Amino acid sequence: MSSLLRKLPAVEHVLQHAEIEVLLSQLPRDVVLEQVRQTIQEWRRMLLENQLPFPDYEKCTEVVSRLAEQVKEKLLPNTRPRLRRVINATGVVLHTNLGRAVLAPTAIEAVITAASGYTNLELDLATGKRGSRYAHVENLLTLITGAEAAMVVNNNAAAVLLCLSTLAKGKEVIVSRGQLVEIGGSFRIPEVMEQSGAFLVEVGATNKTYLRDYERAITPETALLLQVHTSNYRIVGFTRETPLAELVELGQRAGLPVMCDLGSGFLVDMRNLGLPYEPSVPEVVRTGADIVTFSGDKLLGGPQAGIIVGKRVYIEKMRQNPLTRALRIDKMTVAALEATLREYLPGDKNLLSIPTYRMLAMSREEHKHKARELAGLLEEAAGGRAEIEMLEGNSAVGGGAMPTADLPATLIGVKPNNMSVSELATNLRQGEPAVMGRLQDDRLLFDVRTLLKGEEILLAAALAAALTRREAGRGCTI
Repeated sequence: MSSLLRKLPAVEHVLQHAEIEVLLSQLPRDVVLEQVRQTIQEWRRMLLENQLPFPDYEKCTEVVSRLAEQVKEKLLPNTRPRLRRVINATGVVLHTNLGRAVLAPTAIEAVITAASGYTNLELDLATGKRGSRYAHVENLLTLITGAEAAMVVNNNAAAVLLCLSTLAKGKEVIVSRGQLVEIGGSFRIPEVMEQSGAFLVEVGATNKTYLRDYERAITPETALLLQVHTSNYRIVGFTRETPLAELVELGQRAGLPVMCDLGSGFLVDMRNLGLPYEPSVPEVVRTGADIVTFSGDKLLGGPQAGIIVGKRVYIEKMRQNPLTRALRIDKMTVAALEATLREYLPGDKNLLSIPTYRMLAMSREEHKHKARELAGLLEEAAGGRAEIEMLEGNSAVGGGAMPTADLPATLIGVKPNNMSVSELATNLRQGEPAVMGRLQDDRLLFDVRTLLKGEEILLAAALAAALTRREAGRGCTI
């Protein structure tokens, strides 16, 4: 054992290895030095516990090279950005884990402009005085939605929090029991309401709520009637929800504002794409709701943002709330949102420039044609190391939007011959660029709906590399 321990190289010897010298040019010396020491110490511990068979120099690379390789594996993530490009081949258009909506080219250009220099974010160029960051998007939002006023915060949960804090802090908010939704990250409407300082009053049953349920719950302590659109699930069967128009009429009679949280709200009618009916923001505004909130990075196809539109008297109160400063958006979000909203001005004819809309609008024939092309590329890339087949299935809208939407798709299934499907998926995730597909029925499925222009070639190259990674890794296992 002592002779084996003596074969462990000195720290300085490892630091002189070519791989480590590269790391020293990218990271602080102290960081690299500490990792080398830790790795040698770990080898020493494993040798003493008989957990580490020492390499045979005639069959494996020398010990110092293997030590250097392990140090590199530990430190490599620190030498490149954590936020990396991912090819989304899942078919989930608004994939929350992958950043939801992909921005339109005009929005990307606007972000680059805003990020690369100074802007008039809060400067009125006409007067030279301080302006409002909301002015850049408010006119567009009111023009498109028909609302009196608008403002934007950093996401829709923040929008709901700000509205409740401003209009109902210390007061009661009435909401249907069937609308107490849970949003991403396990956050729930009652929890958001609690943080706002408002008191929740549940009415009706899980599956049925009538106007009379709201009427009976109104007291002198009531500040707001809230309708939450169940954008991420559906209750079907023996159900009834109180129409928003009826709730608005009740609010007017009782002198109470009515708020509608649309969640994944969008600005146009998407039924022409074969998607199920969802109330659009302009439609809800016309119904008479005093406040409407929705997301910017879902069906709208823009950056992450919580958009608030409605009656000016309530919007102005929100602007004065100190919470607004904590929730405000930055210049890059303003730039991306403004550019995205401008795509809506000419109407539906211009919306294909927005990737989210274009993906949802992809016809069955176009989808099948693109799938055939991708299958051919993958067959060639696999080189007989995997079975490639075309299967019928579905894409998904994602992002907690349109849970019942049916998006027929032709999927490409990949089943490797030299490794497990899960190992292939891991290799693809850890490649450059990373690739995400769907694991199903012992196959890795790819969906062309969510591939961007030119990513078919990148995906094929990534598959070829992932299928060869096992062979490249065989040898010394220390």
